[in-house]
Amino acid sequence: MQILNRIGNRQLSPKMKERFNKVEPATIGHHLHYGFMDPRVKSMLQNVNVVGTAFTVRTNVNDSTMVHKAVSLAEEGDVIVIDRTGDNKHAPVGEIVAYAANSRKIAGIIIDGPCTDIQAIREIGLPVFATGLSPITTKLYGDSGEINTTVQCGGVTVNPGDLIVADDNGVLVLSQDLDYEKVLEKAEASERREPETKKLLDSGRTLSSISRADQLIEEFYAKQ
Repeated sequence: MQILNRIGNRQLSPKMKERFNKVEPATIGHHLHYGFMDPRVKSMLQNVNVVGTAFTVRTNVNDSTMVHKAVSLAEEGDVIVIDRTGDNKHAPVGEIVAYAANSRKIAGIIIDGPCTDIQAIREIGLPVFATGLSPITTKLYGDSGEINTTVQCGGVTVNPGDLIVADDNGVLVLSQDLDYEKVLEKAEASERREPETKKLLDSGRTLSSISRADQLIEEFYAKQ
């Protein structure tokens, strides 16, 4: 078992967090081609929007001791990211874990595996992302697990302090090495163009003429 101090924790300013809250991960996806978790890790609630700092946990097949400890250590606005080391049978998060996390104002929980007690989680309202549901829960054995180490979740490497941006469409991990300002500028520009694009479509313009798809196709055939 291993618990590391929080290292490399890059804090967002309130202003930048507010800007990320207004940008969808899918919009960022127009400009960024990595960091997106596998779609099998999906929101268990509807109409969720999560922006926060990754607080990482790794567990073995059925020992959730470190998940309980992580919920007790994580701070307001953190997103707990749980690496299940390949297990997709045992659920490490249910009603009590979700309730405890919500009471500490944790922004959300992401699990590379299932959760349980879905009705209670919906009542609590804590955003939980998981691969599905399972009635088989983990236990408290106290013999394994790590906190604040590099983990794998949904096919993505997650380091403590990475930025998590997630909504109903999926989960995006933004490394601390990225220039968040540039990421936001590009995504915000895309969202500002959308109303004008809709107006052009309403006026009879085709999508392919607006998006440059026509031009790209012409250039392709010109090279043949």
